[in-house]
Amino acid sequence: MSPRNAELPVADPAADPDRARLQQLGYKQELKRGLSLLSNFAFSFSIISVLAGVTTTYNTGLRYGGPASMTLGWLVVAAFNGCVALSMAEICSAYPTSGGLYYWSAKLAGEDWAPLASWVTGWFNIVGQWACTTSVDFSLAQFVQVIVLLSTGGANGGGYMASKYVVLAIYCAILILHGLINSLSIQWLAWFGQFGAFWNLAGVFALTILIPAVAKERATMEFVFTHCYTDNGVGIHSKVYALAIGLLTSQYSLLGYDTSAHMSEETKNAAWSGPMGIVVSVALSSVFGWVYLVSLTSIVTNIPILLDPSNDAGGNAIAQALHAAFRTRFGSGAGGIVCLAAMAVAIFLCGTASVTSNSRMGYAFSRDGAMPFSRFWYRVNKQEVPFNVVWLSVSVAFVMALTSLGSQVAFQAMVSITTLGMYIAYGLPIFFRVTTARRSFVPGPFHLGKYGVLIGWAAVAWVALVTVLFCLPVAYPVAVDNFNYTPAAVGGVLLLSLGAWALHARFWFRGPVTNVDA
Repeated sequence: MSPRNAELPVADPAADPDRARLQQLGYKQELKRGLSLLSNFAFSFSIISVLAGVTTTYNTGLRYGGPASMTLGWLVVAAFNGCVALSMAEICSAYPTSGGLYYWSAKLAGEDWAPLASWVTGWFNIVGQWACTTSVDFSLAQFVQVIVLLSTGGANGGGYMASKYVVLAIYCAILILHGLINSLSIQWLAWFGQFGAFWNLAGVFALTILIPAVAKERATMEFVFTHCYTDNGVGIHSKVYALAIGLLTSQYSLLGYDTSAHMSEETKNAAWSGPMGIVVSVALSSVFGWVYLVSLTSIVTNIPILLDPSNDAGGNAIAQALHAAFRTRFGSGAGGIVCLAAMAVAIFLCGTASVTSNSRMGYAFSRDGAMPFSRFWYRVNKQEVPFNVVWLSVSVAFVMALTSLGSQVAFQAMVSITTLGMYIAYGLPIFFRVTTARRSFVPGPFHLGKYGVLIGWAAVAWVALVTVLFCLPVAYPVAVDNFNYTPAAVGGVLLLSLGAWALHARFWFRGPVTNVDA
C-alpha cells in the first residue's frame, strides 16, 4: 500500500478518538468539532427538506403522470434511494471525512484508478452541490414572487407580477443572507440546522392535518393513488413514460443527505453519528414526505386549472390549490398565503444547509489541491469556519442563475445537474465498494454485514436507471424550447472533468493529500 493510501499511526487514540481517526485518514483537525448526532442529522434532514423539494417540483410531478406518479412513485423512489443511503452510510462509517464521496472513491477504486476516480467524483459532487444551491434559492425567489402575486390580488386581479430582473434581485438577496449565516460559527449553524429539522417536522405535521380539513372539495383515494395524468400538453401520452418522467419530483425531494458526510469532521463520534445522520434523515424524510404528498394531492381535483399559466398563481399548482381552498372555505385566500409562507421558510432553511454542505465539500476538495486557487479556498477563519469557500459557493450559485435572464431552458439545463450530478457522485464510490473493493473494504462501526454488496448493487442499478430516465425527452415533438438539456449539462461536466484530467490534472493530482506527518 502506498503512503497515499496508508492509514497513519496516532499517538493516543483514547484521548480523542475522532481526532485520532481523522489523523489515521491523513488529515489534521482544523474545523471545530462541535456537532452532536442530532445536529448532524438535522443538517441532512434540513437539506433534504421534503417541504422544499415537494413544493418546488410539484408541478413537474403533476404534469408528468399526475397523482399516481407522485404518491406511488414516491414509494418506489424511497425504497431504492434507501439502498443508496444505506450503502453511503456504510462507507461514511469507514471514512468519516469532509471530502466524503471523492475521498471514498479514492480509497475504494484501487491504487491505479484512485486519482481519476477521486477527481471525477469530486467534480460531479461539487458542481452538483453548486447547482443544488442555485435551484433551491432560485426556486425560493420564484416562490416569493408567487406569494407577492397572490397577496396583491392574483394574476387575474391586478396583482404584482415581478419581472425576471426583480426575481434575480430577490435571489441575490437570499444568497447573501445564506452567505452571512454560513459565515457564523458552527454553534450557530447547528442551531439553524436543528431549527430547520424542527420546522420541516412541524410543518409537515400541521399542513398534513390542515390542508384536507380546509378543503371543501377533495379527491377520492382512488384518484390520489391511481390516476395517471397524460393530457399534459407536451405530447407524451404513454402512461409508463409519463410515470417515469414524473419520478423527478420524488427523486429531487430525497437528495442532499451526503451533507452528513461533509459535516463529519465537525461531528463528535463521527464514524457512528455521520452514517446515522444519513440513514435517519432519509428514513424520516421518506415517511413524512409521502404523508405530505398524499395530503397535498388530496385537494387536487382539476389538474388543467392548477397547471394553467393564466390562473391567479401564474401556474403554480400548490399555490393555486391552497389559495382556492381557503378562499372557498373562508371567503379569503389569506390562510393559503400563510401556508405558502411556511413552505418558503422551509425552502430558505434548505438553502442555508445547502451552502453549509457545499462549502465543506469545497474546503475538503481545495485541501487536496483539486480546485483552482486551492490555497486561497483552503483557509479557515478565527471561528474555524471555511469563510472563503462559503462565499465561493454563493458566488458560483449567483453566476449559474444568470442563465435565467437569457433562457429558462438554459437555466433548467443548469439546475438539472443537481439531481443527476449529485446522484452520479453518490453512485461512483458505491460502485467501487462492490467491485474493486469488494474483498478489501474494512467497514466501520456502522455496516451492513453480508447484505452490503447486495444493497450496493441495488443502489448502483438504481443510479444507472435514474440517469437514463432523466435524460429522456420531456416533450414531443422535440423542439428548441422543450429540449431536455440534462444529457448536455451532465455530459458537459463529465467531458470538462475528463478533459482537465487528460490535459493537466493527471500530471499532479494524486487524490487525497495527507497533511499530517507519518
